[in-house]
Amino acid sequence: MKEKKKKYIALWQVMQRECRRLVSRPLYLFCMVIAPLFCYIFFTTLMGSGLPQNLPAGVVDMDDSSTSRNIIRNLDAFSQTGVVAHYSNVTDARIALQEGKIYGFFYIPKGLSIEAQSQKQPTLSFYTNYSYLIAGSLLFRDMKMMGELTSGAAARTVLYAKGATESQAMAYLQPIVIDTHTLNNPWLNYSVYLCNTIIPGVLMLLIFMVTVYAIGVEIKDRTAREWLRMSNNSIYIALAGKLLPHTVVFFIMGIFYNVYLYGFLHFPCNSGIFPMIFATLCLVLASQCCGIVMIGTLPTLRLGLSFASLWGVISFSISGFSFPVMAMHPVLQALSNLFPLRHYFLIYVDQALNGYSMAYSWSNYMALLIFMMLPFFVVHRLKEALIYYKYIP
Repeated sequence: MKEKKKKYIALWQVMQRECRRLVSRPLYLFCMVIAPLFCYIFFTTLMGSGLPQNLPAGVVDMDDSSTSRNIIRNLDAFSQTGVVAHYSNVTDARIALQEGKIYGFFYIPKGLSIEAQSQKQPTLSFYTNYSYLIAGSLLFRDMKMMGELTSGAAARTVLYAKGATESQAMAYLQPIVIDTHTLNNPWLNYSVYLCNTIIPGVLMLLIFMVTVYAIGVEIKDRTAREWLRMSNNSIYIALAGKLLPHTVVFFIMGIFYNVYLYGFLHFPCNSGIFPMIFATLCLVLASQCCGIVMIGTLPTLRLGLSFASLWGVISFSISGFSFPVMAMHPVLQALSNLFPLRHYFLIYVDQALNGYSMAYSWSNYMALLIFMMLPFFVVHRLKEALIYYKYIP
């Protein structure tokens, strides 16, 4: 009984010591509170409208007819496209495209209306700059749709002239009607697509680095032995006492972004917010344990921080939210399981987007639990480093 009491006292003393260190160093405040809050607000306001609006586009109208002017007005009516300039020739439009003044331009050839009425198949052309992937893709979609609508309108006029009724003309122009339904993100909102993984990923990266720094700085400042003595020379009590205050702060920041995304911004969350909060807790604990493994494997502050930053940054690319894992090389598909963010992303898809029960994602929860067990493989090496390692600047 006395031994248990001593352990609890030691744990409480280490936690008090860590809390004093947290409030005495502004770096902790910045990395644990200010930086996450800044990222939450920055990423959600950066894509606040969901999709870019009124992307600058140009027009080269060589026909200068009522038909061409109507095409230009309709193109400008698309929410993603804004016709900002008219050019007298293709050369001027190309120069403006290369200078970045516009993201694309629509070319209407001379004699368009006359050739369309006489069924000579005039050609509409459009050029987009795919150096800017999102802008180029959105303008390409709008300009292609405008071209198809113009073609359909010309064909409909010819059919009307031949005596076809509206239903006959539409049956000829569109014999099969396509009914499309976008699942989970029907607004095609880039903020929903990106923020639900970027924000937890940023929090995970900060947890990696803060955990590595909090332990590595003890070695650097030669206070590791004092820290161990306060914990009765138990590395488990030392780590638990040091990281529990971090866990509380990071978990609060995790709850905040869940409430912000699903409660305030009303992002899709079909399973309710509590499964996502639990997944966030698992991500926080798994990230802290990965940080312990990093500093335990490379017990030097600069190497540990380099390891943490590298692993954290790679997580964004390999987790699957920007490029599907199933389309990657088989080796990379296997390696993706070594990143906590990958499993959090799969839980997010199952819980928030699809609304499945938590039991459906049991394998991903187990993977995060395995990450929590990893420190047991390096804890004795870390203890030796805390006692015997001499920091070399």
